[in-house]
Amino acid sequence: MDLEEAYQVVGEFGRHQKRMVTILVLLQIYMACQSMLIILVGAVPEYHIEPVTGSPDDDITQSVKFTEDVSSIVTEWYLIKHQAYKVNLAGSLFFAGVLIGNVLFGPLSDKIGRKPVFLTGLFFEVLFGYGTALAPSYEIFAVSRLLVGMMNGGMALVCFVLTQEYVGKCYWAMTGTLTNMTFAVGITLFAALGYYVRPWRNLATVANCPGLLLFLFCFFFLTLPESPRWLYSRGHTEKAEDILQDFAVRNGKGRIPVKLWRTYSTSAPDAASPGVFQLVTHPILRWRTVVLMYVWYACSLVYYGLTLSASEDKGNRYLSVAMYGLVELPAYPLCMYFINKQWAGRRKSMSYFLAIAGVSCLLTMFVPVSGSLLSATSLALVGKLMVSAAFNIVYVYTSELYPTVIRNAGLGVCSMSCRVGGILAPFVPSMKSLHTSMPFMVFCLSGISAACLGLLLPETLNKPAAETLDELSSPTYQRILEPYNQILHFF
Repeated sequence: MDLEEAYQVVGEFGRHQKRMVTILVLLQIYMACQSMLIILVGAVPEYHIEPVTGSPDDDITQSVKFTEDVSSIVTEWYLIKHQAYKVNLAGSLFFAGVLIGNVLFGPLSDKIGRKPVFLTGLFFEVLFGYGTALAPSYEIFAVSRLLVGMMNGGMALVCFVLTQEYVGKCYWAMTGTLTNMTFAVGITLFAALGYYVRPWRNLATVANCPGLLLFLFCFFFLTLPESPRWLYSRGHTEKAEDILQDFAVRNGKGRIPVKLWRTYSTSAPDAASPGVFQLVTHPILRWRTVVLMYVWYACSLVYYGLTLSASEDKGNRYLSVAMYGLVELPAYPLCMYFINKQWAGRRKSMSYFLAIAGVSCLLTMFVPVSGSLLSATSLALVGKLMVSAAFNIVYVYTSELYPTVIRNAGLGVCSMSCRVGGILAPFVPSMKSLHTSMPFMVFCLSGISAACLGLLLPETLNKPAAETLDELSSPTYQRILEPYNQILHFF
């Protein structure tokens, strides 16, 4: 039997897979806390400068008076005036670390396996997370955020892939949606946590604890197996069969014999394994990767740019952060509905959501900032809702566009370009100093241009998933993709 038939026999989403996916999905709460940490830890309170007789002009610690009772790195290390850029820099360093983690750990997990990369990344992210809370200076704090980002980027990528590779393909959209929905819930819970835990060091410590608890649970109580799909794609057929048989037993179906077959050569699988280089040289993957990289970049820039701008909204910053998390939740039922409809599918749904997000950001320039139902704030929330839907789809869509043997490398490269958007996102809200509408113009152009490019990709709804590069180049796939290949070759 082939791999999908084997999943149907042992259970595509049985109770054992549900337990494993639940743990992996809950990790999104921890990752959301780490990603959004700088919003509250780097909060800038109201302050004024008082002249101090006999004090040097650059001795700002002697003259600044904070008028809000806020504990943050700004109040501890006086990151204001010419030092204010360091707050955005710390946020950018986190996403720079995520980019490095994607580049390093994505291909590595395709080489040595998903499980070891996942557990190693989670362990060191927790370790460096406590380093953030204990940092004695801004420099140590900034370095710790870079290191946390590196581990987060590697671990989060593999975590997402595992939630899909543990289950049958017909459940990929559901597990991907649950993963991203839980990240949105994590943003909201982080806002609530910040409201009750005000000292920034305490907040960083408490926000790091879920990662420690889940690591201990994964290590001692629910031992996660290697991905059967990865083992199968690398030629380790017997190991994949053993894990699938274990799935059947734990799903309550007894010990079912599983015999996998393949239609491609398995000689020396480790010696000739594909890598990132194939994303450039393979004619189908090359253009597909270029388009996906820009779509991921735009999704990240708009998503994180709108979320991080919550810290600059007037009023209750905790409520603002919570709202930018809660507004995402309706996006995921919308995704589940549209991406499984034949008349919409993955491609059109992603592009339309991005286009609406861009238009919403454009309209913010023509309405009042606040004070009415149709305001810039409400339109920004609509933009966040739409880009969240697009971001959710692009995760699932990208997984389906790459064969198993190179899926993590493909996701890693796309996620790398996504983190470039994340690196730039903390600085986009500060473009208001040039013109109040400048940040939203950037978000508008990014969303609409990505929507147009996304229409060049092939649809994957109800299409067979490729396991190897040979399958991707097979005549069957070529007939399916012919209309889209002609468009891409034109460009």
